[in-house]
Amino acid sequence: MRKRIDHVLSGMLIFLMGLMVINVLWQVASRYIARNPSVFTDELAGYFLIWVGLLGAAYATGKGLHLAIDILPRKLEGQKKQRLEALINGLAFIFATLVMVLGGSRLVYLTLLLEQRSSALGIPLGYVYFVVPLSGVLICYYTAHNILFQGKEQKENLHGSH
Repeated sequence: MRKRIDHVLSGMLIFLMGLMVINVLWQVASRYIARNPSVFTDELAGYFLIWVGLLGAAYATGKGLHLAIDILPRKLEGQKKQRLEALINGLAFIFATLVMVLGGSRLVYLTLLLEQRSSALGIPLGYVYFVVPLSGVLICYYTAHNILFQGKEQKENLHGSH
């Protein structure tokens, strides 16, 4: 299941990046070539950046590519290293649950309830902010998977290398 989620998430990121590039190219072309700047492209580029940034953070968490200071993990080995990695994943899980899933869901709910809309595109801002709890759920999935299968994957790697 994890590989499938990775595949779908990477596909979404590629698609969103492609749309963002097309949007920015249109923005530049309309401004400098046509001399008639598009009114929505700046706002849309910002929303694409939010989605790519948050979904990219979830993807990076799943791949273990997130930004980290690894001085202590490099010095530890065996059980101590596994415990530290479980602690780090546990803290990331708690943060993603409280801030992104719960807080993000409340943000989406309130912006939809108050019918807040974007200024140029006129879309409900709740749709834009939906990426916060979505990314939070993905980060929770990846960190829980890392905690539950960390020891098993390391044992398989040890036995597979002999």
